Amino acid sequence: MIRTIALNLKLAAPALVVLATTSLATFANGSSLYNFQTLNNNNDPAFNQLLGINSTSSPTIVGYFGDGTILPNKGYTLVQPYNNQGSYSNENFPSSVQTQVVGITPGGSSTNVGFYIDANGNNIGFVDQGGTFTAVSDPLTPAGTPATPSVNQLLGVNDNGVAAGFYVDGNNNAQGFLYNIGTKAFTPITLPISFNAVSTTVTGINDSGVITGFYTDAGGATHGFIDNGTFTSFDDPNGTNTMFLGINASDQVVGSYLNGSGVTDGLLFNSMTDSFQTVGDPLASSTAAFGVTGTTINGINNANDLVGFYSDGTNVDGFLATPTPEPATFGLLLIGGGLMISRHRRNKNARR
Repeated sequence: MIRTIALNLKLAAPALVVLATTSLATFANGSSLYNFQTLNNNNDPAFNQLLGINSTSSPTIVGYFGDGTILPNKGYTLVQPYNNQGSYSNENFPSSVQTQVVGITPGGSSTNVGFYIDANGNNIGFVDQGGTFTAVSDPLTPAGTPATPSVNQLLGVNDNGVAAGFYVDGNNNAQGFLYNIGTKAFTPITLPISFNAVSTTVTGINDSGVITGFYTDAGGATHGFIDNGTFTSFDDPNGTNTMFLGINASDQVVGSYLNGSGVTDGLLFNSMTDSFQTVGDPLASSTAAFGVTGTTINGINNANDLVGFYSDGTNVDGFLATPTPEPATFGLLLIGGGLMISRHRRNKNARR
């Protein structure tokens, strides 16, 4: 999804200790578990989103707290031990009004990406290389005005120094791109004409150059896509509004879709088995908090650890889900007493 500033109001309650609760989701074959851990920065325990995780032996997580209205978005990194408030470090673009840290390089090269909001309300992408911040805006972005601020966001980055993101054009449609951090060059990502895409958001790229994202077609429907040399469109058969939000080295993809009740469910797509799994935090609620329902999975690392956020009916909480004991196992996921695995609907098209 386009992670612009939340508009729903929520007063944040003070807290003295970091929130860290644990629950389990079980694979049907009994060989693996997902251990869900709620992780919230106490600077705003009412609103946290965990958006990216790297693949080091002690993974670093990136995200932000603050709903953007009562409390501003403030970016952070989180290191082990995760259940310690002292493990959070602020990461905000200098002089920004608000910041979200969205992506992190898998290999731990200390390069993070995201976007910030300036004093005029413009969304501007950024790259943070070991504490050195660089603002990033596609030159095709229309100039912002007080009534219509400009929008650029970086959402993912690989170890080769290539970031994924989008800008919003003059028709208020997202246009996806890749950004080479070293050369500062932008490459537009244009979907095949047969997709009838009006709006395209590029959300991730792995070290092999496989790209993920989602697009909205002329009829208003949203679909995920993968570009591995051939563009392929995907729809989770369990619902609508499929969004692909992150990818790892094994081409496993995470994201979300809307179920039949209009509630967001997390998804995990396995490119090897060509199948979807629904993955939901056991504490997630269908009751909206800050406009968020259910579960969204936003990041996956090479150990298949997942990060994202969910509504508990009152607050928006960040979570880490780790597969136990076998990270490589990718079987049938048992959620709420029902198996949620299915083949997807796809539309394969021209090579780029």
